[in-house]
Formats: sequence, structure tokens, C-alpha cells
Amino acid sequence: MPIYMDRHDVSATVTAENVAQLHQQDLKIQHKFNCRGLTYWFDEKRKTAFCLIEAPDKKTIKAMHNKAHGEVPHRIIEVDSNIVESFLGRIEDPEKSQNTDLNIINDPAFRAIMVIGLAIFSFKKHGSTQLNSPLQKHNKPIVKTLTHFNGSIVKQYEDYFLVSFKSVTNAVLCALEIQSKIKEFTDKIDNNINLKIGLSAGAPVTEKDALFEDTIKLAERMCNYANADIVVSSEVKNLYKSENLKIFIDSELVHTLTPSDEKFLNLLLDYTERTWRTVDLKVDDFSKQLGYSKSQLYRKMISVIGKSPNIFLKEYRLNEALKLLNRQKGNVSEIAFETGFSTPSYFSKCFQNRYGLLPSDYLHAK
Repeated sequence: MPIYMDRHDVSATVTAENVAQLHQQDLKIQHKFNCRGLTYWFDEKRKTAFCLIEAPDKKTIKAMHNKAHGEVPHRIIEVDSNIVESFLGRIEDPEKSQNTDLNIINDPAFRAIMVIGLAIFSFKKHGSTQLNSPLQKHNKPIVKTLTHFNGSIVKQYEDYFLVSFKSVTNAVLCALEIQSKIKEFTDKIDNNINLKIGLSAGAPVTEKDALFEDTIKLAERMCNYANADIVVSSEVKNLYKSENLKIFIDSELVHTLTPSDEKFLNLLLDYTERTWRTVDLKVDDFSKQLGYSKSQLYRKMISVIGKSPNIFLKEYRLNEALKLLNRQKGNVSEIAFETGFSTPSYFSKCFQNRYGLLPSDYLHAK
């Protein structure tokens, strides 16, 4: 049977003991609905509860909750148990809490989500035989540091890490340590690698369809596009300060996006993701869609992502083209048109200027 996670937005008077009692009421009648309550989380600060349930469908979960105590969930999503365990550390009640009359679990399910990106500035310094794995040698110090700071790796590729932290402080300090270690490592063997880290925080179930979807998306966008090596959301900064006597890390080491910057970044990327393949897409289109004049848009993009609208769009397309080349999804001409370039020759010129070799040579090296 599928597994679901639901979200209950509870009143200010609800306590952890109340939620534990409700969970026990579910367990008493779950067999009547062919359900199995696996575990739950309760965030007392934000007054949200999350249940992990094996069930035939969402409708049955609502019916079971309604029969047990009347607290019907506000949102239910289907989840993968392995992904839940990677993010939240468990898919069943903790052992020390089992077989007790009232199973009170002290875990809010609120997590800091880190995205780490590694990129090559230029392929000039790498021989053709090295193109497939120039980033792998950097993974070992990253994994070691993540483990030291109790980070749980959810996904890992040679150029990408998705990591979950219970502690915001651990997440921020881990980001700084990774930056320091990778800089030391690359200075010795290769100064052609760019490390970026985005750090956001949020709840597992929102209005989206996937676990931590909003939080992951913001962390990825900060990592890929914000104008700094380590970028954190305003939520992360506030949580870090609440855990550390209202003190935050030096802004020269960690850059924080304001809520306004976060909104702009999401609007920009939402629109770009819908339209970037359009060959005749212009800066005017961005201005109209985002509600900025040309000069306002330029200033905002320079401030948030450090690039003009034209350069941003060109580099976005080149990054997408590189992904297609890595997957060998077509020849150079096909990829050029698919990624919004007007001609294959212009695409090849832009690609060479950015990465140091022609896309045809890159494909051949793969």
C-alpha cells in the first residue's frame, strides 16, 4: 500500500500530550480502515502536526481521523518512505517511545535544507579524459564534513548534494566548514571549481505535492543563482539568531536574502522556467511579467543574482544545454534550438566563451 504524510494545523492551545493522545486514538481503530499509523511529528512552536500513515488512499485517511477524534488533516501527500527517512531520520516511532501508554515524541519535523552545488568555471584545464569526473575528488571532504555536523544526505551526485539538518546552527556552521575545506583542497590541486551553497528551512508538507518542495526549491535557487557563495534565507538567519543569543555570522561570509529578495528570485525563476526555450524571449517580457521597469529590473537582478537580465538568460540556457549534452540528448544543432538559441553557430560561440571549448568537442569527449 502507498504511504502518505498529512498535515494538521492545530490551535494554539494544543500540546504535545494532546497530539500523542490523538495518535493513540488513531492506532486503536486503524485496522477498521485498513490503515497503519507509522509515526507522527509535532511542531509546538508552529502548531503543526504531521502523521505518517500506510493507507489505501487519502480519502480513507480522512475517514479514519474523523472517526478516531474528528481532527481531519488540512493536507495529505503521498511520500516515499526512504525519502522521509532521509529527511526526518525515521519512519516509525523511536524505540524508547514504543510500548508506552502515551507516546510523546519530541520532534517538530521542521528542517534546515542545504543544497550544495559544484561547477567547473571552464573545461580548458581538464583533458578530454577528465571531463566525466573532475568533480568527484571534492566529494569526500564534503561528505566527511556533513557527517561531522549531523547532516543527513538525501541525494548526492558528483556536482550536487541535498542535505537535511535538525539544527539550523549546525547547518550554517557546516556550510562555512565545507567552504573552508573545499577552498583549501582546490587551492592545492585545482582552482577551477566553483562551490555554492543555499540554505533554507521549512516544514515537510505544504500546499505542494512533494516533501519539502518549497524549501528545496528556494535552497536550489539560492545555490544556483544568488550572488554569493553561501546564501541563506531570512528564516534561517532568524532561527540561527534565536539559537545563538541574537548573533549572526559575518555578512561577508554568509549572505542573507531578504523576504523581498526571496520573492523576486522565485518570481524570476518561475517565469524563466516556463519561457526560457522561447527564442524571441526579451528583457521587456521579464519586465512586464515581474512588474518592474527595465531599469528597476536591471538593478534588482544585479543586486540579487549579480547578473544583467540578458546575461542571466544566456547563462541559464547554457546550463540547460550542458545538462542535455551530458545526457547526450541530441546533436549540437538540436540542443541549440531546444535551449532557445537562434542558431547553432551562436550557441557554439556562447558555449565556448563560457566553458572554454566547443559543444561539439565536449560531446566528443563524453
